[in-house]
This record gives sequence, C-alpha cells and structure tokens, in this order.
Amino acid sequence: MPEVERTPHTDILVRVRGDKIERVVSILREHGIDSEIVEDDDEIKDDFFVTNLYRQTEAETTGGERLGSQRRRAKMTQAALGEAAGFTPRRISDMECGRRGISIAAARKLAAALGVTAGEIVAV
Repeated sequence: MPEVERTPHTDILVRVRGDKIERVVSILREHGIDSEIVEDDDEIKDDFFVTNLYRQTEAETTGGERLGSQRRRAKMTQAALGEAAGFTPRRISDMECGRRGISIAAARKLAAALGVTAGEIVAV
C-alpha cells in the first residue's frame, strides 16, 4: 500500500487593523492559504505588514496582478474600469496580464477610478 505523507497543520493568527483586511485575506487565498476573518479582542501577536510573508508576497506580486485584484475587489469589469479611468478595455487587459507596463500617471488614473492609492497598484 502506498504511503501518504501528511503535512503538519499550522494555524497562524494575524491581526490586521484598518481597511486592508479584505486585501490581506485575498493575498493569502491567492497563495493557496485557507484564510478567514475572525474578530477577536486578544492581545496582538504579530503585525502582518512586517512579516516575511507580506514582504515576499509584495515582492512577488506584479503591478498587473495588483491592478486585477483591486479591480475585482471593486467588482468592476475591465471595460468599466477602462471607461472610468480613460483607457480601453484592451489596455486594462494588457496591463493586468503584464503585456504593458503601468506608468505612474496611469496608476494615478486607475487608482482614482478604483478608490485606492497609486501605491496599491504599483510600487512607488
């Protein structure tokens, strides 16, 4: 009979303050980490934004991936975002897929249409 290797189960508690909770859960889920939001008043164990997981995730995430994530979070289609920011749906698609870069000027327009900061789309 073949052997089955079991991976250890590890729970990690991360406290997130402010309006980034959904983003953190989204990032974790995008990396295959089953995540949930639990409201808890326990003492803070760790600040997620200074963890290696956050740094690694930010370093590995492209501007196009962040743009797509923010667009989906805003429940917008590429066409709707393009119209709101002054771009064609094709250009939005090209930016999300990495076929076209995202300039700071474009990031500002996209951010305004999405209600986020340009830094949440591209590294500034």
